Amino acid sequence: AWKRNLLWQGMIWKRIAMVIEAWPVWARTEQMPPTGSWRTWLFLGGRGAGKTRAAAEWVRERMESGHFHHTALIGPTFTDVRDVMIDGPSGLRAVASPGFEPVLEISRRRLVWPHGPTATMFSAEDPDSLRGPQFDTAWGDEFAAWKDPQATLDLLRPAMRVGPDPRVVLSTTPRPVLAVTALLGDTASVVTRGGTAANARYLPQGFIEDLENRWAGSVLARQELDGEIVDDPAGALWSRADLAAARASTVPHDFDRIVVAVDPPASAGGGADSCGVMVVARAQTDAGPIAVVLDDASSQGLLPQDWAARVVDAFHRHAADTVIAEANQGGEMVRSLIQLAGPDVPVRLVHARVGKRVRAEPVAALYARGRVIHAGHYRALEDEMCRFGAPGFTASPDRLDALVWAVSHLLLAHHAPPSARAL
Repeated sequence: AWKRNLLWQGMIWKRIAMVIEAWPVWARTEQMPPTGSWRTWLFLGGRGAGKTRAAAEWVRERMESGHFHHTALIGPTFTDVRDVMIDGPSGLRAVASPGFEPVLEISRRRLVWPHGPTATMFSAEDPDSLRGPQFDTAWGDEFAAWKDPQATLDLLRPAMRVGPDPRVVLSTTPRPVLAVTALLGDTASVVTRGGTAANARYLPQGFIEDLENRWAGSVLARQELDGEIVDDPAGALWSRADLAAARASTVPHDFDRIVVAVDPPASAGGGADSCGVMVVARAQTDAGPIAVVLDDASSQGLLPQDWAARVVDAFHRHAADTVIAEANQGGEMVRSLIQLAGPDVPVRLVHARVGKRVRAEPVAALYARGRVIHAGHYRALEDEMCRFGAPGFTASPDRLDALVWAVSHLLLAHHAPPSARAL
């Protein structure tokens, strides 16, 4: 009887251990497959964010269910498929359930499960190899690093024609390639995101801190750690390299002018434009005056009295001498709102007589000459600057508009704009 009791207890503890170790118990929310009728799941994650594990677990569950039988495994190279997707620490063989361990038949470039399902290996270096086969499941790893991701995906889609529910998961560290950005607007696709820090408990101690220190404030940190797509489109007035060069290691502290520039929104609420609020100072150097961007106090969705209070707060925190406000949206009402929030705040209204790009071009030229520096890393502002002017950019550049007004007032106010007269 006591032997039967011990055996029974052992079986209970084994089942408890299996439940505790089950992937859904300890996976993060973004690592679980999205619900709904999607066809492509795009997982954008930083290095070590757990995206490979999430994709491998999704494939494992489908293969072990007995309902899916034909999988495509696509990596940048065959070596990547074998070493990361199959035999890696988060690969398919590592996550297999007891009794369902697949066997790698390397000569046939396939993985075979005991009950029959197979996964065929493909290299993104040879998209044409996807012609002919057909699948109900596909996993593409490091999609943004493929030689030609769009061409490979275009050949994969017709191959997803087996069974009632063929689906694809694409796991990748994001890069601003067209194939990735196209998926963001695809109604048949879903996107989840995960940063490296979210998976810190499973990474070596000090790993994240080391990379954050090395990449602090850089595009690389946002891409490789935060899992963000940081684009640098052709046609924009600024590039990431321009703004990296503008971030100064040493910032002057002796200023002769400090202004707060505001680009007020026309409305309030969740869908309204942001209220651009930029604090910019002027310093005198041996090479001439320079503008120093000190703060981005912009906000979105605030009521007029609230963004006006934000402007006044920035004015006092930085001991500014003037508020520069664009008057095209509201005119004197803008001045009244700000002075209701701060009666002692002088407000100078400016009127836009030319388009935003025309106003911004002289300021971009000042950046190119090294006459504007940033005292910090202003992520939202820099994103706006690097997209403004590029084809397809339709958002309102509120932070940039405020910046242009401030820099123009400090460095270009005494230069008359170009004009023409009839002869």
